[in-house]
Amino acid sequence: MLLVLTGVAVVMGGILAYVNHLTEGPIAEQKKLTLDNGIKTVMVSDNIVVADPVEVKQNVDGKELTYIIYQVKDAQGQDLGAAVESTTMGFGGDLKVLVGFNPEGTILGYTLLEHAETPGLGAKADLWFQKGQKGDIIGKSPAEPLTVSKDGGQVDAITASTITSRAFLKAVNQAYNAYKATPADAESGATKQVNEEKEDNV
Repeated sequence: MLLVLTGVAVVMGGILAYVNHLTEGPIAEQKKLTLDNGIKTVMVSDNIVVADPVEVKQNVDGKELTYIIYQVKDAQGQDLGAAVESTTMGFGGDLKVLVGFNPEGTILGYTLLEHAETPGLGAKADLWFQKGQKGDIIGKSPAEPLTVSKDGGQVDAITASTITSRAFLKAVNQAYNAYKATPADAESGATKQVNEEKEDNV
């Protein structure tokens, strides 16, 4: 019996490792595609050139957090600003936001990359703060931190989801701070073209 159970465990472990190996590439490719589309969405532009990502570390509430900055230019080389990945703790777990800023630090757009918020409540953050919605933050600058109206701020919180709303705005505020703290030479690395269609190298 022991030998049989050991054999089954070994075989199953091998199968799981093999399946993981097969799916690793497609999952990574899907994540890259999601990120590329996210950058285009938050920068409100399809034909853009994105510099290699730059990590900015900041101490927040006694913890060292890492933010990923994607400096963005148009096809003519004009600075469009940056897309910034920022993660905070929401109601149900990590809340990862990608926020687009113009060179002055005004919010161009945002998208949720990951979240574990309650379906139908906290999950509404994906739309609640978009342009034209109740909590609209598009066109605003977090130079003065954005906060919910319940805390004396200027942004309407998601109905029945104040914790998620606070976490979301905290992620946006921290993304802004990381963007403003980006080293002046951060965009000196190699760049990549992000287009609707892939171009062949010649």
